[in-house]
Amino acid sequence: MRPVYLDNNATTRVDPAVYEAMRPLFMDQFGNPSSKHGYGAAVSVAMKKARQQVQALIGAEFDDEIAFTSGGTESNNAAILSALGVMPQRTEIVTSAVEHPSVLTLCEHLEKTCGLKVHKIPVDGRGRLDVDAYEAALTTNVAIVSIMWANNETGTIFPAAELAESAKEVGALFHTDAVQAVGKLPIHLKSTAIDMLSLSGHKLHGPKGIGALYVKRGVHFRSLIKGGHQERNRRAGTENTPGIVGLGKAAELAMKFMDEDSKLIKSLRDRLECGLIQRIPDAFVTGDPLDRLSNTTNIAFENVEADGLLLLLDREGIACSSGSACGCGSQELSHVLEAMNVASSAAQGAIRFSLSRDNSGLDIDRVLEVVPALVAKLRDPFPACTGYGDGI
Repeated sequence: MRPVYLDNNATTRVDPAVYEAMRPLFMDQFGNPSSKHGYGAAVSVAMKKARQQVQALIGAEFDDEIAFTSGGTESNNAAILSALGVMPQRTEIVTSAVEHPSVLTLCEHLEKTCGLKVHKIPVDGRGRLDVDAYEAALTTNVAIVSIMWANNETGTIFPAAELAESAKEVGALFHTDAVQAVGKLPIHLKSTAIDMLSLSGHKLHGPKGIGALYVKRGVHFRSLIKGGHQERNRRAGTENTPGIVGLGKAAELAMKFMDEDSKLIKSLRDRLECGLIQRIPDAFVTGDPLDRLSNTTNIAFENVEADGLLLLLDREGIACSSGSACGCGSQELSHVLEAMNVASSAAQGAIRFSLSRDNSGLDIDRVLEVVPALVAKLRDPFPACTGYGDGI
């Protein structure tokens, strides 16, 4: 059985070169970067290099615009709460209906506990933002706009730079969750009006537990975590130096291979997508077919339970994700597909396949060999019994 991993939007394998870059920080270069002796100085130099590697990947103007965090969730929370803290007279937030839970859950909490008004901008059937509704929501009462660069379920890309320009017209700060976009799309922040951007190491073949928040120079920022003066007073606590160096190396590799990887991954994604649609009736791709991450396809299989399909795929050694979440014994449809008005009969059978540079044509062959038969099996209301108790 050939194992196939197609859940790279959830997490990626750490690149061997990233692992090798991190190793010395665990044993040899173990000093605290805030210490004034040689042990600390060596680590401080390694952190400086990592900061510049991240700066280069996202096209920031200055390396001091990069603040290291524990990952995307912390970065998203820090950006939104900081904006509200520095502009307390503004009591509204603008976001989209398809954001990651680290944004939506926080916004819902603030709405309930602080009385803030949250505008959740709708999307169309392809997951594209309703720009007219977005423009209408922008007023001088808005403290921050937080809209993702690319959707984690469908891969649909939002025009973050253009949206930021509109936010500036009313004096609002603009933050983008670019966790899925960084390392997959070319980003040049210094030529945009974007104030803050979140990224995460484990989405681009770096380690888990490390990320960064870009804060444009001149943007007033209030630290989420209080304590010491680390990260230029933007994130207290002794830095995760192995993780930071790993993130830096992952950023360097992503920048080096982005164009090459994107072309190869897109060709594999397209072959997978076309092959499944041709082989399986009543299946279709969700998301924007023209403006989507090259590694992501979310396919809705009508009249199939995604959880059942994922279980069978796992038994075949194929790892991917569901477009729906199951909780408390009842199945809830994906909030992304729900916002796109995908029929429940299709949304409940949506599967996300997300690729990386670790995938090959053999992986695609394996999926195309296995998935059609499994979908047909799940759709058959009267499966053949092969022994006592089968089908029960």
